[in-house]
Amino acid sequence: MTTSSTGLLTINLDALARNYRLLRDTAMPSKCGAVIKANAYGLGIQPITQRLFDEGCRQFFVATVAEGLALRQQFVTPEIYVLAGAQVGEESLVREAKLIPVLNSREQIIRWAEFVDAKRYPAVIHIDTGMTRLGIDGNELNQAALDELEIAYLMTHLVCADDPDNQINWDQIEIFARQCHRLPPLKTSIGNSGGLLLGEEFRGDLVRPGIAIYGGNPFSTSSNPMETVVTFEATILQVKEVMKTTSVGYGATCQINAPARLATVGVGYADGIPHALSNCGEGYLGNMRVPIVGRVSMDLVTLDVSAVACRDVFPGARVEFLGKHIPLDDMAKKAGMISYEILTGFGQRLQRDYVVDSD
Repeated sequence: MTTSSTGLLTINLDALARNYRLLRDTAMPSKCGAVIKANAYGLGIQPITQRLFDEGCRQFFVATVAEGLALRQQFVTPEIYVLAGAQVGEESLVREAKLIPVLNSREQIIRWAEFVDAKRYPAVIHIDTGMTRLGIDGNELNQAALDELEIAYLMTHLVCADDPDNQINWDQIEIFARQCHRLPPLKTSIGNSGGLLLGEEFRGDLVRPGIAIYGGNPFSTSSNPMETVVTFEATILQVKEVMKTTSVGYGATCQINAPARLATVGVGYADGIPHALSNCGEGYLGNMRVPIVGRVSMDLVTLDVSAVACRDVFPGARVEFLGKHIPLDDMAKKAGMISYEILTGFGQRLQRDYVVDSD
């Protein structure tokens, strides 16, 4: 870890690749893309997409045109889908970079047809079947408007794919099928991480996993089938022997009874340790659990290391906050968050190391 960094994110590219292969092989014969929006879920778009490309991924999903343009500078051949579609004035940028917009409204469909030679540049039509965010009501679609477009896929987004027993999943599939049957036969894209694992009915011709690639559990009701990709560590800055009862941190929210030993680590909520883990989170020093005591501050976290052998507690010793001992979804649950928030919340001060199994 460099002297200028506050902590270390270690991203195992081999584990990432195995997760992608598991999803790809499960989804066959459907194509398997990858959602790499928000800087590949905070892990670094260039190394992540390069490894996925090396594994054969040729369909990438981004959130915005700006993300798509940045990715196009890296790759010439892959299909790049923009989930928010082309906003007003972005149509020429999308066309020139050969991005594929997801058209989410009648207005976007009309603009795309007006400003682009739409039979030469494919687009995706997003049909809202229950998410009630982006997407067009299928009843608003008419064949005349679609005749002007080159439609790569009809798409929908599952609301409860993380809960396999939820009837809403089947209701959405029924709605989507009904809307698709009103139109000429077209390819479809349905499955996200959880959806593609639910079964063939929830996949379509192109699946688009996200969180599962990065090691997050695609299900909220069962164990995680994915490998850990990310480890988050930071080093101890100072060790303090507590010889009398005292409080720790802002607000004096924690009282420590003497004798005790505390270690202060140089990361905080600016680096991705949620403030919600104050007085309830944890780290691991070796194989020993060390609880967070006091409030998480912007740059510092204090740990009770009284149970750890003195020889193992010293400035420079590494503490794990996410990884082998603390799964991503466990950290998120304890903080009252979701795994997506944890990954995208890692600060820029952290050093990011990309490793393979042999490293």
